Amino acid sequence: MPGLAIVGTQWGDEGKGKVTDLLAQDASAIVRFQGGNNAGHTIVRDGEEFKFHLIPSGILHEDKYCVIGNGVVIDPRVLLEEIEGLRRAGISISNLRISANAHLIMPYHILLDTAGELKLGKLSIGTTRRGIGPAYADKALRLGIRVQDMLDEKILRKKIMAALEDKQQVLRELSVRRRKLHKEAEADAEVLIDDRLDLHSITEEYLGYGHRLEPLITDTARLCWNELDAGNKVIFEGAQAALLDLDHGTYPFVTSSNPIAGAACVGAGVGPTDITEVVGIVKAYTTRVGAGPFPTELDDEVGEHMSTRGHEFGTTTGRPRRCGWLDLVALRYAVRLNGTTSLAMTKLDVLAGLETLKVAVRYRSQEGAVLEEFPYHQSVLHHATAEYVDLPGFGEEITGCRLEEDLPPTAREYIAFISDFVGVPISLVGVGPGREQVVWMNSGA
Repeated sequence: MPGLAIVGTQWGDEGKGKVTDLLAQDASAIVRFQGGNNAGHTIVRDGEEFKFHLIPSGILHEDKYCVIGNGVVIDPRVLLEEIEGLRRAGISISNLRISANAHLIMPYHILLDTAGELKLGKLSIGTTRRGIGPAYADKALRLGIRVQDMLDEKILRKKIMAALEDKQQVLRELSVRRRKLHKEAEADAEVLIDDRLDLHSITEEYLGYGHRLEPLITDTARLCWNELDAGNKVIFEGAQAALLDLDHGTYPFVTSSNPIAGAACVGAGVGPTDITEVVGIVKAYTTRVGAGPFPTELDDEVGEHMSTRGHEFGTTTGRPRRCGWLDLVALRYAVRLNGTTSLAMTKLDVLAGLETLKVAVRYRSQEGAVLEEFPYHQSVLHHATAEYVDLPGFGEEITGCRLEEDLPPTAREYIAFISDFVGVPISLVGVGPGREQVVWMNSGA
């Protein structure tokens, strides 16, 4: 059976967790292939809400392997907290596996992330300050510490020592700069230099994490190969989304990894031909957390309607999400970028009660040029304004719909317009937060 990638097609928060949980029932393994605990996937099952940051969204299926792939950066403290939370809820983690090659988020990564965001005079990206970017930076610099290193004290100590050599000085310089810029007290300059940068303390802490996680650590790439070779379906779950991709997103307002489908091969250790289906998740409108361009953003009562009805607050940070109309120019770009074979639309129910639904079908540049395609130049995108097509809204609540024909005609017209514009079928539509609140579309089956 084919490998299937599930990816976000906007700026994240599209509802990938719910769709992964749904499709996992037909898979033998679910593999998270990138990102860290800056992600937040929410699943509502039987009225109970589960929030995952590192653990794959298929963990509620106890007969499926749930794999944290080598492309993920792992904060072991956060992972163990998630594991304990699941155990308290009576959920088994015996099916969880962790790649020995995945890189670790260290205490100094979190300090560096925080310091970098707080520096005045630097462009604020709006990171979650979880240490994700610095961890990926150390990976590229070959200063990274991997999961397998927690199982060997000698190697772990040596690698931490090497990484700390330049971290201490960098953090001191940042602290001094912060004090000068903010006119803070002398003592505050050392706030970043604490026992979290002590070699012995860090080594002992991470050896302890390694001891607790050791039964779950394995060669996860081989696990994927075995499942695929046996003809079983493997789902590759992405975090964040295409427009936050480090290479193809709205740089520099992006994440520090590649959330697109092609990165599943690198982040899980499989070949390109192992993935033959890509499901892109799209919210029925658009949201964004943090800074960066957003051509369809709304700062009016309609945006407030979306925010309130959609409960648009970040799963990881609790930050309010910026809301706006669905951007089909950006969606078409993401569909092509991912090689998307079908779309799953979420939160259509949030739009109920709006008399008119707008979708962006082109942009206009600051100079007045019409832009039919997503602009490659960041300055153009930052100043672009969206141009819309108006579609009729629907007044009926649709949370009880389960069949395509149950949906109001205007809701079906909205779905069809989007599908036609981007050129791929919409296979399912979410009409509420619950796992069962979906409509499988006949045209997208």
